[in-house]
Amino acid sequence: MTDGWEWRAPGGTPGSAGPPPGPPQTAPTTPYGGSASPWWSDALADPWRDPYAPAAVVLPSVPATGAAPEPVTDPDAPGRPRLRQLLLVPLIVALLAGTLGGALGYAFAVRGGVGGGVTLGAGPAEGPGLAQRRPDSLAGVAGRVLPSVVTIRVAGPAGTSEGSGFIVSTDGYVVTNDHVVADGTGRASVTFNDGSSSPATVVGQDPESDIAVIKVNRTGLRPIEFGDSDALAVGDPVLAIGSPLSLANTVTAGIISALDRTMQAGEPGGPVRYYAAIQTDAAVNHGNSGGPLVDAAGRVIGVNSTIKSLVAEGQEAGNIGLAFAIPINQAKRITQDIIGTGKARRTVIGAQVAGTGTATRAGVGVRLAAVEPAGPAAGAGLRTGDVVLRLNGRPINDPTDLIALVRKFAPGSVVTVEYRRGSTRQNASVTLAADAK
Repeated sequence: MTDGWEWRAPGGTPGSAGPPPGPPQTAPTTPYGGSASPWWSDALADPWRDPYAPAAVVLPSVPATGAAPEPVTDPDAPGRPRLRQLLLVPLIVALLAGTLGGALGYAFAVRGGVGGGVTLGAGPAEGPGLAQRRPDSLAGVAGRVLPSVVTIRVAGPAGTSEGSGFIVSTDGYVVTNDHVVADGTGRASVTFNDGSSSPATVVGQDPESDIAVIKVNRTGLRPIEFGDSDALAVGDPVLAIGSPLSLANTVTAGIISALDRTMQAGEPGGPVRYYAAIQTDAAVNHGNSGGPLVDAAGRVIGVNSTIKSLVAEGQEAGNIGLAFAIPINQAKRITQDIIGTGKARRTVIGAQVAGTGTATRAGVGVRLAAVEPAGPAAGAGLRTGDVVLRLNGRPINDPTDLIALVRKFAPGSVVTVEYRRGSTRQNASVTLAADAK
């Protein structure tokens, strides 16, 4: 077998493997002991040229000149560290040590309560500071009204009665509920918003409307601003301010949940009070009595007076989201009467009602049991037996409705009364009058 190249030795026959006879010839050598013959001159000894030739590994001989062999370096053998390596290792160690030390220091500082100069939270936003609020905000309204609200304490035989009130003049007149001062001896103590106190005397009271006026001997006070309770609407926001459960300067918020909510109140053996009240869901509790109910502009629109509760009679009542205030237009009129004359006028229609609302084919109303001959109702043409259906558009379904709505108006007010006589409905304009008492 050959690789396709036929070689002939000089002077020999084709295929001959030996050299021609004669003395051996010495081939010139290189400085490293290798042969200086051409690359193809050792073809006779190449096992791949002649498969029958023996294979051997020939090591080059050391040069005769005695020169040292070329050094051989092991790439895996450890070498001498360079200058860059010597500098890099300490630098890495120092960085790790600094990072670890800083982390440990921060952890110990936080655990020990030291802020370490770290600022938590966002920076202050632009706008009003803690001591400043927009005048029309709830906080702004409360800030304006609180200086005009007081806590009232009245000593009586059964102990001390506590309630709220609000200043209505710079010279010391204060409005509150009659039931706050009813059991007292005529003297009271008033605590102002700033914590100072002054003695007070009862100027006058009207048990049926639950309004009383007291006076402190102090001038330069800040009176509250009056609103218009006839201009209210269900859903208007309100604040109730006072001292519920002896917690002075308390502000609660809510809305007007109903208007002209007629109700009858009073303690057993005491006067019967009728309200065409402002209903609110602002939290009102014992001690809020006599305090102001103010609108979103900080104007008083009602006097907090009573609450509804689910507890049994004689038990301590608490707020369930139903509180009632006397409309300020009515309270202001009574206050002016008390300050001016020492007593309040009571508005009447000049008729008496009997029984509960009477349902008929024409609707529901209140039947007049008697009509005073010279009274306002008789002057407008009403008669005994007529059924009053509406007063100024408000439905009348119970005697309490007619009494409470009439007392809401001032004497001399003209109201429209819708009534039924037999099967005929009629309207009459009635000019209300003051009670002769």
